[in-house]
Amino acid sequence: MTTRRSRIESLSNPLVKRMRLLREKRHRRAEGLFLAEGLRIATEAREAGVLPQWLFLADEGAAGHPLAKALVEATLAAGGEVIDTTPAILSKLSGKDNPQTVVGIYAEPQTALADIDRDAAPIWLVAERLRDPGNLGTMLRTGDAVGAGGLILLDDSTDPWSVEAVRASMGAIFTQRLVQARWDEFLPWLRAGRGELVATWLGDDSKDYQAVRYAAPTFLLIGNESQGLPPAYAAAADVRVKMPMLGKADSLNAAVAAAVMAYEVLNQRRR
Repeated sequence: MTTRRSRIESLSNPLVKRMRLLREKRHRRAEGLFLAEGLRIATEAREAGVLPQWLFLADEGAAGHPLAKALVEATLAAGGEVIDTTPAILSKLSGKDNPQTVVGIYAEPQTALADIDRDAAPIWLVAERLRDPGNLGTMLRTGDAVGAGGLILLDDSTDPWSVEAVRASMGAIFTQRLVQARWDEFLPWLRAGRGELVATWLGDDSKDYQAVRYAAPTFLLIGNESQGLPPAYAAAADVRVKMPMLGKADSLNAAVAAAVMAYEVLNQRRR
């Protein structure tokens, strides 16, 4: 086991300056790193076999916690570096006035469509031009809850490795496969193997979402929060479905729609 453990107290420390830049997308891309805060999320990552390259711990509260001790031991054993520091530095890293007592710096996974085993799970979530990091995180949590294989982000979606998206995922970003692709890459890949593409679509030819028997693996296609799916994308689906809207609202939040659909598919599998 290595003993790469040190202490940093200065806000002007070069490593602190470098890591705080990870709150910006261009620096995340340049470094191939992202930031995750909180002992719970870091523990979810550890249990999924993912460990930080750098682990920052505040003096107060974290160091003596059993989960923190396990995290420190695993990080050091994997060759990572553990840094004891102050709440002020964690605040600088996370951008929050009241930061969590643990911040981990992780390597960004580089997963392509070709890396996915579509038969590894009966459900896959697919989101087109998803813009809100909170919705992205919620979809990851839903995917984890229903035993989905992961989330495929199409076209110009929000950055899944942003602090906000990682925080909203509550650790599911470490348990779900996550792929970013263009539509003209995704559709040929899908058609090259098994898989039913199900689009949520408010068109006249859409079926009630509970009237369809879904075939595995099911790829649930959810459209942009404000504009929905482009008509060509919906037309390319094997089946188009919609949920009843009995009030004045004409659509559901994207993450809510994904959850309703995912649980309908799951319930059919259970039956």
